[in-house]
Amino acid sequence: MLKSLLIKDYALIENINVEFGKGLNIITGETGAGKSILIDAMGLLLGERASTQVVRKGAKKSIVEGIYDVSSNTKVENLLNANDIDYFSELIVRREVSLEGSNRCFLNDTPTSLALLKDIGNMLVDLHGQHEHQSLLRSVTHIDFLDEFAELSSQLKEYKTEHSKLGEIAKELFVLKNKENSLKEERESYEFQIKEIDAISPQPNEEALLKDELNILQNSEKLLSLTEDIYNRAYENEDSVQDNLAKIQSSLIELSKIDNSFSEMVGEADSAIVIINDISDFIRSYKSRVEDDPTKLDEIRERLGALTLLKKRYGGTLEKVIEHRENIGREYDITSNYNEKIIQLENELKAVRKSTGEIAKKISEIRKLVADKIRTDVISSLNDLGISDSDFRVQINNNQANESAANYLIIDEVKYKFNSKGFDEVEFLLSTNLGEDLKPLSKVASGGEISRIMLALKSILAKSDKLPLLIFDEIDTGVSGRIAQKVGATLKSLSQFHQIISITHLPQIASLSDEHFSVEKKKIGTRVVSSIRKLDSEEKINEVAKLLSGEDVTEASLLSAKELMGLN
Repeated sequence: MLKSLLIKDYALIENINVEFGKGLNIITGETGAGKSILIDAMGLLLGERASTQVVRKGAKKSIVEGIYDVSSNTKVENLLNANDIDYFSELIVRREVSLEGSNRCFLNDTPTSLALLKDIGNMLVDLHGQHEHQSLLRSVTHIDFLDEFAELSSQLKEYKTEHSKLGEIAKELFVLKNKENSLKEERESYEFQIKEIDAISPQPNEEALLKDELNILQNSEKLLSLTEDIYNRAYENEDSVQDNLAKIQSSLIELSKIDNSFSEMVGEADSAIVIINDISDFIRSYKSRVEDDPTKLDEIRERLGALTLLKKRYGGTLEKVIEHRENIGREYDITSNYNEKIIQLENELKAVRKSTGEIAKKISEIRKLVADKIRTDVISSLNDLGISDSDFRVQINNNQANESAANYLIIDEVKYKFNSKGFDEVEFLLSTNLGEDLKPLSKVASGGEISRIMLALKSILAKSDKLPLLIFDEIDTGVSGRIAQKVGATLKSLSQFHQIISITHLPQIASLSDEHFSVEKKKIGTRVVSSIRKLDSEEKINEVAKLLSGEDVTEASLLSAKELMGLN
């Protein structure tokens, strides 16, 4: 339940902090006093869109904060835990709208996303806006009501996944079929590029290896000269390093016989001789391989030139050339085998039409089962609300697709039209008088009847969903007298299971409140300010009396108010 609501600098509201109670919370006030502004502010806590225009003149930002009792609400607890937000028995939801355009959301003082705020709101509150009942006159909204009753969110999510897949495959197939001529042109272009690249057949890291080899060939004379000189100095000459080291080693051996401290140096000299021999062997082997081959030099230069040309045309680096060849190779395969690809996509599309159809069929079966229960419950509720001898039906139709249709589902080998919610078309039908045929709501229901039908639907949905808080903004539109009493009785009955906040202008409903609040608009200096206050017992009587007789409260209206409130 909503324990308290804080609103600062929102439209006409400067600063209010109201504490709601359990049961039926009634809000009354003159037209234009700011009752609907209060509901709009509550909507911000449910993730509704915010505009900078709501920021009160002279203020920098609007703040709306609600404190909810969420003890034992496992859905909220699990969602908070999944998003690393601390869970307590009280949940603080805050929304800030700045003139600078920033829109900040908080859950228990932790910054969060608008999407998460909306998810939390959907678990806590059902807000029925002032004109929402008019949505019942649009049959396209009826399927959403039905799906809420049927609790089809998981099935619809599965359906939408397949529906998206179906759309993607159908789009790919459509594009492919309409690209035949362009594919032929692309194929010729790819074929030319493939031949050009494959004629040279560049290899990874080939360019670096060729440049190394080119550098060696270009310096072959210098390599031969230097290696010959090193080999002669180290090994070949009469006074070579190898000979001199052998003599030094011999002298060290003689010295070690006299002084043992020279023994270690004998080993070092031996190591030096081994190193010189290794260098000499390497140099001798290397210089034997040095080539002075002008023909090979030209071949490498020509090869590097060809690679450079490919780089200029296809990406700037050899790696990009090779990558481009792989990509156009795949595209070439598609252009060469587009008929096979079309057949493959057509088979995939048929399979997804069937899998999507299977899910849609299951959803439809659940809807039909739930539709029967809704019919019974709505008729019972409408009877309680003063529409006796009524009949109500949830009509579910399925339309087969034409043989030439491009988009369809396959269900039991039959083609059906479909949309993002399945293959059902749902419409609520009503008869308000005995013996009359069922007709669409827009053709038979008055404004008052539409309000009561919406209340009946909300009542049934609320009982199944167990939403903690229901908010009704003038659900009593178009009703009065005896019917108003029945609407009030329904709200009062609902308040046994839920906290209800309801804006009303009818005394029959206001008289049933557990808590009564009055919204007032006052002129303070040059500014108009809306405020709300909780009424005590005497003030509640006076407020109901005002609803009966107007501003001039009479003794008769006070007596009538007490009678409505059951105080006589």
